[in-house]
Amino acid sequence: MATATAIVVPYLDLKSEYASLRKDVLAALDRVGRNASFILGEEVERFEQQFALFCEVKHCIALNSGTSALHLGLLALGVQPGHEVITTPNTFLATAEAITYCGARPVFADIDPKTGNLDPARVARAVTRSTKAILPVDLYGRPADIDALMEIAAQHNLKVLDDAAQAHGARYRGRRAGSLGHATAFSFYPTKNLAAYGEGGALTTDDDRIAEFARAARNHGQSSRYEHEFVGYNYRMDGFQGAVLQIKLRHLEEWNARRRELAAKYRELLADVRVDLPADDSRDECVYHLFAVYVNERNCVRRLLADRGIETMIHYPRPLHLQPAYATLGVPEGSLPHAERACERVLSLPLYPAMQTEQVEFVATALREIAGRK
Repeated sequence: MATATAIVVPYLDLKSEYASLRKDVLAALDRVGRNASFILGEEVERFEQQFALFCEVKHCIALNSGTSALHLGLLALGVQPGHEVITTPNTFLATAEAITYCGARPVFADIDPKTGNLDPARVARAVTRSTKAILPVDLYGRPADIDALMEIAAQHNLKVLDDAAQAHGARYRGRRAGSLGHATAFSFYPTKNLAAYGEGGALTTDDDRIAEFARAARNHGQSSRYEHEFVGYNYRMDGFQGAVLQIKLRHLEEWNARRRELAAKYRELLADVRVDLPADDSRDECVYHLFAVYVNERNCVRRLLADRGIETMIHYPRPLHLQPAYATLGVPEGSLPHAERACERVLSLPLYPAMQTEQVEFVATALREIAGRK
């Protein structure tokens, strides 16, 4: 029986990233401490300005998590109890949770098996008189088909909130993620392409009304200090996270370019391997938050890769309509076959900017030997 080896290729290496930024990060922490700008403040404001410019939009509202960004985005778009929001079952639970927070009902539409993203044709068939919004996810850094979804929204007077938690810097038909839909939610969780050292999120938009609501809602509904226009939330970003995100934003384009280089190498080396790869549209620019493949007998393949010192992850092992948290929706197994099959077969391979090309070659060779050639 094979025995596990010491890790040769980690799935992710955040420690080496910190080592390369340590001097700047410590200086930023000291600056925040000396200025006592611990909650919101000038560091967060500067990040908001820089990220709005990066996303090519008017407004960025910095928040304490990506889940908060989804929640406030839906509220700003008018989602209320009794409404339905169409979204994907192939995502992290937070996407649907935010709908539930609003008192609305998530309606899951199946995915396009080629991309892993929401299938607009299935979204169109899911619209009812109760539908208020569409919530696509730019899965693994690959933009959803936003034009088709916006056309559906226009036909039915709906709103679109783009979940770009995995797509910092991606482009769709030349337009930057963050400028797509009526508003966009980002997460800065520590594993993201643009990551805080803790929790963080943001909502971006060109709509002044959405921005005004989100800025007040994140801070207990205040229009000015101790003037509360409505009951809001404590969704404020820490000053230190704003400072860290400014540092990392300067490197994001370079890091994303490296992710695309490594992904291209994976695609080249896996072209003859018995795995399926999500399709990229040549008109778009995926930023490869994850490099996911689809393989039969996934759990066995994963164990054999681990025996060779290769760490992998699964994003996501169970679609949301089959999660216990949403069992009350009554969506039976087999209802969304493409999402279910994707979750059964998906395997995320190591990919991060500091990864070496030789490591990609090692992983691809191992996968070829385990999964076999086509």
